[in-house]
Amino acid sequence: MSNQKPIADNLFTWPSDQPKLLGSKDTETGRYFFPAKKSNTHEQVELSTKGKLWTWTVQRFMPKTPYIGTENPEDFKPYAVGYIELPGEIMVESRLEGVNPEDLEIGMEMELSIDPFVKNEDGEELMMFSFRPCKN
Repeated sequence: MSNQKPIADNLFTWPSDQPKLLGSKDTETGRYFFPAKKSNTHEQVELSTKGKLWTWTVQRFMPKTPYIGTENPEDFKPYAVGYIELPGEIMVESRLEGVNPEDLEIGMEMELSIDPFVKNEDGEELMMFSFRPCKN
């Protein structure tokens, strides 16, 4: 894990055997935010690692800058993206991994996964979060 780091700071706990997304909770309203907001009324919280697929679609074109994937328009492969409802907290937009889009169902149980995305100029693997169907 020593040559791996999160794609962005304060996005999820890393390194960790049980990583969690890092959000914030407004201490006045109780409302959750992801990514975390920094202010006097927000405290950092670890978000749930399991939730339900609220909706999804397939990203069929290459994202525009600041996307840092290694693909180019000729070899880009579509991928599923969706909103995961974390119970009692917030909905998180995420890539959906480990499943064919035709097998996705609204309401299906999903769990957090942290996986290598790309290598940076220093040779470090940048880790990114995604959600995938629960193994149970």
